[in-house]
Amino acid sequence: MNLKGKTIFISGASRGIGLAIVRRAAADGANVAIAAKTVEPNPKLPGTIHSAAAEIEAAGGKALALQCDIREEEQVVAAAKRAAETFGGIDILINNASAINLTPTDATPMRRFDLMFGVNVRGTFLCTQACLPYLKQSGERGRNPHILTLSPPLNMEPRWFAPHVAYTMAKYGMSMCVLGHAEEFRKHGIAVNALWPRTVIQTAALQMIPGVKPEHCRTPEIMADAAYAVLTSDAATTTGNFFIDDEVLTKSGVTDFAKYSVVPGSRQLLPDLFL
Repeated sequence: MNLKGKTIFISGASRGIGLAIVRRAAADGANVAIAAKTVEPNPKLPGTIHSAAAEIEAAGGKALALQCDIREEEQVVAAAKRAAETFGGIDILINNASAINLTPTDATPMRRFDLMFGVNVRGTFLCTQACLPYLKQSGERGRNPHILTLSPPLNMEPRWFAPHVAYTMAKYGMSMCVLGHAEEFRKHGIAVNALWPRTVIQTAALQMIPGVKPEHCRTPEIMADAAYAVLTSDAATTTGNFFIDDEVLTKSGVTDFAKYSVVPGSRQLLPDLFL
């Protein structure tokens, strides 16, 4: 099974892990609709929906750049409709967009709290709701529909909450969508899974984590390869899982993980949050 001719709707894939995932899918000849806000280059944060679209097409896929704030219902519904009309449906939804603010309660402005809940929780639920009719149609046509959300395994240990209660609640909100939607959509043959990295991944979000150096990180390609393995699995039998990237790849037969280290041979890889 591969992703040739499949249509992916992904939130926030202008850069980083999301872009790596859809570049990998594009190598098969997938269609990718990128729903994200960035249309103008930012010197502090490289990548726009248009540069991402160019990379997808260069990798062998077809791309549709959709300027979209995933917190806004009308924009998301319109974006999903345009993607389906352009490519003849939607087979895969990737809930990739996420806002991060690793601060304690007294240092978390409410505007940042609202941003994290708006993007992470509302955005994930809204994108899922907007794409659901097309994913159901994909299932009816036997096209192996998947929803993949980049969120951590649910773990109620206080140590994951105390340092940044707001962020943890927002990320776990995404994971709770996975838990509930996997069971809700099972009857439609739609797989719903989560994927999270074992180690810190080198992305722009590292600006939010002090002290992290390149030798502590793996590249986004490990998440791309793991996502590919999940998205090409049987939707009927692979649902409701909270996958970890290297566990997925080990089960797929990968034995060499050194190639994913930002600094080759580094023995200083740091575990990601929530693991």
